[in-house]
Amino acid sequence: MIRFLLLLALLLAPLPAAAQPAQRHMVAAGHPLAVEAGLGVLRDGGSALDAAVAVQAVLTLVEPQASGIGGGAFIMFRRAADGGIEAWDGREAAPAAATPSLLLRDGRPMPFLEAMAGGRAVGVPGTLPVLEAAHRAHGKLPWARLTEPAIRLAEEGFPVSARLNREIAADTLLLRRDPAAGAYFFTPDGLALPVGHRLRNPALAETLRAVARDGAAALQRGPIAEDIIAAIRNHPTNPGVMALEDLARYQPRQRSAICTPYRSFRVCGFPPPSSGGVAVAQILGLLEHFDMPRLDARGLEAAHPLAAAGRLAFADINPYLALAAAIGSGLWGIENKIEPGAPMTGNAYDVKLPKSRALPRTLWEAAQRLKGSKPGRALFGDAFVEHYAASREWEEREFRRAITDWEMARYFEII
Repeated sequence: MIRFLLLLALLLAPLPAAAQPAQRHMVAAGHPLAVEAGLGVLRDGGSALDAAVAVQAVLTLVEPQASGIGGGAFIMFRRAADGGIEAWDGREAAPAAATPSLLLRDGRPMPFLEAMAGGRAVGVPGTLPVLEAAHRAHGKLPWARLTEPAIRLAEEGFPVSARLNREIAADTLLLRRDPAAGAYFFTPDGLALPVGHRLRNPALAETLRAVARDGAAALQRGPIAEDIIAAIRNHPTNPGVMALEDLARYQPRQRSAICTPYRSFRVCGFPPPSSGGVAVAQILGLLEHFDMPRLDARGLEAAHPLAAAGRLAFADINPYLALAAAIGSGLWGIENKIEPGAPMTGNAYDVKLPKSRALPRTLWEAAQRLKGSKPGRALFGDAFVEHYAASREWEEREFRRAITDWEMARYFEII
C-alpha cells in the first residue's frame, strides 16, 4: 500500500516539482545514528558511496531486524559526472546444497515463520562483497575509516529504539529458539529490552575490526566464516545447509538498470533479481495513457487504474522474473510499452538469448514452451511445471478479458 501511494503521487504530477536541494549534502537512513555516521563521512570528504558503507555498518548494529552485513543489498546511483546509472547486485544467494525440497516438510511447504527462523532459510550474504566492490570503484576515503562509527557505537552502546523494542517483543517466541539471540535481545527476566536501554555488542565490534582490516574476506573465510557456518548448520531447531565454500565463492555483479520514460520523468529501478524496477516500469507504461494529473489522488478514479495496473504487474513477478533467472534459458522478456501483436523486443533479465529462439508473444505460448523445457522440469519437477503452465493458460484467458473490460488491452502486451 505504501508503495502504491508513493507511486500515485508520481503519477499525478504533470511536471517535476521545483527541487529544494540541501546546501552541501544529505543522508536519509532508517536510524538517526546511521544518518550521523553518513554525514560524518561526507564532512570528511567522502563520496556518497563511502557514506553508504558507513550507514550500512551502523544499521547492522542499531536495526538488526531490518538490515545488516549478514544479508544482501542492492546499490543503485546516478553518476554526477556523466549522468550514467549504475546498479550493483549484492543479493543473497542460495547455498549450493539447496534443493527444491529445502523448505518442504513431508512434501508440503513449511509455514513461513517455521521456515524463516533458524539456519534453513539463510542465504549466502552479499552486502559486504558488493559494498567493497563498489567502494573500490567509487570510494574516496580508506575502507577502514568507514567502519569507525559502527565500531564505536558497538563498544559504547546505543539506546534501544521504540521500533527495535516492538520488533523484539513481536518475535519473542522465534528469538528465544536461538540461545545467542535470547541472551542478546532480552532482559534477565525474559522481557524485550526496554526503550532507552543501552545495548552493547562487543562481538560485533570485533567483527567490524576484522572487516576494516580484511574487507569482505573477513566473513568469507577464516574464523568468522567458520562461526557463521557453525551457527547455521548447528541451529538447535532449524539447521541449514550452507557451507564454507558458499561464502568463499560469492561474487557481486554489476547489472543494467531498468529505465522507462514517464511523462517528463525518466524513472530508473533495479533490474532482476529485484522485481521492483520491472514492476514499476510496467505500471507506468500502462498508466501513462491515462490522464492521471487531472484525477483526485484520493479518489476512486485514480485508485482503480493504479490498482488494476499493479495487479497485472505483480502477477508477473514470481512466474516471469524468478523463473527466468532460475532456469537461465532465455524463455522470457518483457517490454512494457508495445502495441498488441507487435514483436517482443529486448531482454530484461541479463540472459543470453539463443539466436535461433524467438521470444514467445503470449502467456499461452510461454506456457507451452515451459512444458517442453528440460531445464525447467529438471529444476522444479514435472508436477510443478504442469501446474505452472496451466496457471499461465488460465491467465491468458482471464486477464485478457479483464483488461478489455478496463479498456487497457491496447496498452499492454506480455510474452
